[in-house]
Amino acid sequence: MIDTARLQEKCRTAMDFAAGQLTALVENHPDYFPMYTQNGKWKHGGEAWTNWCEGFLGGQLWMLHRHTGDAYFREKAEHYSRHLEERKWDRNVHDLGFLFWSTWRRWYELTGDPVLNETVIQAGKTMGLRFKEKGEYLRSFVADESLFIDIMMNVGIIFYAALQTDDADLLSIANRHCLTTRRYLVRGDGSTSHEGLFNLETGEFIRQSTHQGWRDDSSWARGLAWSLYGFGTAYSFTGDARYLQTAELNAQFYIEQTQANGVPPNDWAEANPKNPYESSAAAIAASGLINLSRITGDPTRARLYHDYALQIVDTLTGPEFLANETPGWEGVLKQGMYHERKGLGVNESVMWGDYFFLEAVSKVLGYE
Repeated sequence: MIDTARLQEKCRTAMDFAAGQLTALVENHPDYFPMYTQNGKWKHGGEAWTNWCEGFLGGQLWMLHRHTGDAYFREKAEHYSRHLEERKWDRNVHDLGFLFWSTWRRWYELTGDPVLNETVIQAGKTMGLRFKEKGEYLRSFVADESLFIDIMMNVGIIFYAALQTDDADLLSIANRHCLTTRRYLVRGDGSTSHEGLFNLETGEFIRQSTHQGWRDDSSWARGLAWSLYGFGTAYSFTGDARYLQTAELNAQFYIEQTQANGVPPNDWAEANPKNPYESSAAAIAASGLINLSRITGDPTRARLYHDYALQIVDTLTGPEFLANETPGWEGVLKQGMYHERKGLGVNESVMWGDYFFLEAVSKVLGYE
């Protein structure tokens, strides 16, 4: 059993460390939106692949404002959130949930200002325009025929926009996307595929694929964490038991396949992986498991999810993963992975890893 008082002290240390790291980032590289470090440094010219991380900086600043009460972090959070406003019209990415739920939604929750809420709603409406009637899915940024498991982490903003505006058509889009993802990307054992490919003329599903996993038929850890968290969110919006069932199936696979410290490799199926850990997947899973512990309705499973999430956070707040004892390191959480196949951000800090780590830590501390 995890000593909760000791873990909360570790979490406060992690938040305080993050406050220093984020202050250095915004002061040393103003208006720069990093994605991953190289040799522990944020500022570099490495490939981005796609623009999906810009909300995680502002999101961390909002969480730090709540932790510290310091007006400095609120000022910076508002500043970096405003930088994203025009992207509420962005039809080039499938990640508007990442951009606006982490920033403008947090801003709106703090203030209740309906003008801020309108930005969140518009982002959800814009994302809904990615829907393919033939196939019934939200297309990825890669191609019309491509469905990513990652989109489950972004579909929540469509549910939100639909429910805020009483838009039945938009609600249908969100639900049909989730059911298509559940059918074609989530396997019977709870593992997930990164991508599904469809016939654009007929909508027929063709096959599973991957950009970031070991093989097309294996399970990329971060993708499964996206699914676990995302289907739990879909259930929170709808009460549809199928979504809860899927999230719990993902949770079962994660727990069964991952070693005792709670941190998976990039892909569970890869034998003797060169890089043993993918800390960002663990951070996402920890936050998603805490959510799941609150909605499952089964006390035994609720305790399992909660305790396992605490184990992950306990591991990640130790010196092997938290960079507070690594001189010169500019990120918060080490041993994250962006794109192993492309060699991008391998064993580095990644912005979503830092964001979901702070989110999980905030939940342990009772902030959310």
